[in-house]
Amino acid sequence: MPLILNIDTSTEAASICLCKEGKKLLLMENNDQKDHAAWLHVAIEKIMRDSGNAMKDLSAVAITSGPGSYTGLRVSMATAKGLCYALQIPLITENTLQVMAFGAKEKNTDDAILFCPMIDARRMEVFTALYNNNLDEIISPTAMVLDENSFSEELKSHKIIFFGNGSKKWQAISKLADDFFTDIHVLTEYLGNLSYKKFINNQFTDIVYSEPVYTKEFYIHTKK
Repeated sequence: MPLILNIDTSTEAASICLCKEGKKLLLMENNDQKDHAAWLHVAIEKIMRDSGNAMKDLSAVAITSGPGSYTGLRVSMATAKGLCYALQIPLITENTLQVMAFGAKEKNTDDAILFCPMIDARRMEVFTALYNNNLDEIISPTAMVLDENSFSEELKSHKIIFFGNGSKKWQAISKLADDFFTDIHVLTEYLGNLSYKKFINNQFTDIVYSEPVYTKEFYIHTKK
């Protein structure tokens, strides 16, 4: 019975979820984005203690690998790699947008609906993708600058559900009704379902070569 620690620090709301066979045991959240790094290790220690499990009981660690906050992605990746190295257990990664789409699919069962997760990428830009009911990519993960004509072709033939913190930008400039928008909150509970499937199918990520999925180029600003 695999015990998997699921971690998400990709957006302003971080969470960890301890799952056994894909079922939630305990979940913890942190809504202060600036505090994710300090919060994460303390939260992991607490969730393991409160669940009655030791770190050596873990079968794998799973993370949302991006896109999302550059700093947040590095926090979870570094933490997961360190745990996997120390415990000699596999690492599982899942695209953040796909985890969000899976969560939206769990709330909407209409096969004709497409799912469009959006993560705020500053100004009018979002990280986004478009998925069908089978979570096949209609539009691959990308960084998109939104305008009033975004998704105009896709909306001619499908109803699309938009969600994520970036969808507020789209809702403000689009003419779509409120029922085109929904809310997806805690990602690690959905990640727990997906990471369990990957675990039983031995779909692991190479610990040495794994890195965050930034989706667009990452810049480091240095003082001259």
